[in-house]
Amino acid sequence: MAWDTEGTKRRILEAAAAEFARRGPDGTTIETIAKSAGANKERIYNYFGNKRDLFHAVLRSELAKAAQAIPLASPAVEDIGDYAGRAYDYHREHPELSRLMRWEGLVFEGEVPDETLRSHYYADKIRAVAEGQSRGALTRALEADHLAFLILALAGWWSAVPQVARMFTGCDDDAEHVRRRASVVEAARRLASPP
Repeated sequence: MAWDTEGTKRRILEAAAAEFARRGPDGTTIETIAKSAGANKERIYNYFGNKRDLFHAVLRSELAKAAQAIPLASPAVEDIGDYAGRAYDYHREHPELSRLMRWEGLVFEGEVPDETLRSHYYADKIRAVAEGQSRGALTRALEADHLAFLILALAGWWSAVPQVARMFTGCDDDAEHVRRRASVVEAARRLASPP
């Protein structure tokens, strides 16, 4: 019987994403991840290296999924509010990404793994915003890097601190999520609209 290497790697990454999001890279063990993935520890070490390397692989995988799901083509032709709404939806459906990013910020000081590669990816978003600014579709009151970051923060912070969102709004039901999304879309449009 042939071994399903890719399937095993996928199960390990999925289990590791859940465990790392829940407990952070220092709060979980390879043994726990292996048990959850239905794999043995040796496979994890063979495929991904140590626990830090596995955390990096998980974050890389989750960020790639987000980049594919919510691309920003060009705010000159795409409504920035719609982009923010899609980003809100993604973070709501995948709250583990926000948790993993927070763990990364807590665990690593200074430069983080894949920072150069990720900076290039973010530079593409910044260029898209700058293009929207140069074409007059977006405000120039904020520099492109800050505007791009603020739009993502508007969209993602609801999922990053869901308990605070619930305390502010008094609930966390589907109707409230519709309201939050509408606010994100409107706030992004107002923040980014040219004078």
